Amino acid sequence: MEKSLVNHCHKQNTIGCDENIDFVDTEEHMKTVIIGIAGGTGSGKSTFTNRLKDEFKDQVAVLYHDNYYRAQDDIPFEERKKVNYDHPDAFETELLIEHIKQLKEGHAIQCPVYDYAANNRSKEVVEIQPKRVILLEGILVLADPRLRELLDIKVFVEADADERILRRVIRDVKERGRDLEGVVDQYLTTVKPMHYLYVEPTRAKADIVINSGKNNVAFDLFVSKIRQLLEQLSDQDKKCAVGERRG
Repeated sequence: MEKSLVNHCHKQNTIGCDENIDFVDTEEHMKTVIIGIAGGTGSGKSTFTNRLKDEFKDQVAVLYHDNYYRAQDDIPFEERKKVNYDHPDAFETELLIEHIKQLKEGHAIQCPVYDYAANNRSKEVVEIQPKRVILLEGILVLADPRLRELLDIKVFVEADADERILRRVIRDVKERGRDLEGVVDQYLTTVKPMHYLYVEPTRAKADIVINSGKNNVAFDLFVSKIRQLLEQLSDQDKKCAVGERRG
């Protein structure tokens, strides 16, 4: 899919002010828009993704890269706690890529569900129906070139390192049942070094860089652009329907 980002600096746009952003897609029959939202742990990418999800409700489907952590049924729990979950190899990205392709083709998928308390993929799956807009969120969604090729819009959400670690600690202790000592140890031994080795470099791969998931200016601009894309898709459907009737 050929596309261009108009009015940008050095191939990248940092949203946080009143910049004019325009995506121009030149594919004649675009059916689905896939938006990748990356960023370090605690950067606000999930907040930004969930705000978009709440705004567009059933018009969008959301995939979380975390749900594609590899199953570790054969590894004891204490050993699973030591796994480096911030390394690209921790994810079954091959399955995610296949699922995205299926959604683009109009097929529903059976998405795995990750259990943070057990540090393992659960036995549950969630059916996700194809939608006009697919949001893909995760720390490393811009790291794999095969995955990047499937994305129409690539976003990187950034935040100050101190803010990120504080958010990580609060989230993991309150929401994921982790102990404080374990969270801090994991951050220092794997999360922090992996961020600078694998996550931060993907900032340069993004079309747009957003400062904080709560950035209202960035959010409003993005909502406006998605609405425009949805209208384009709707117009394309109408043209196709007219063409089929005439045929």
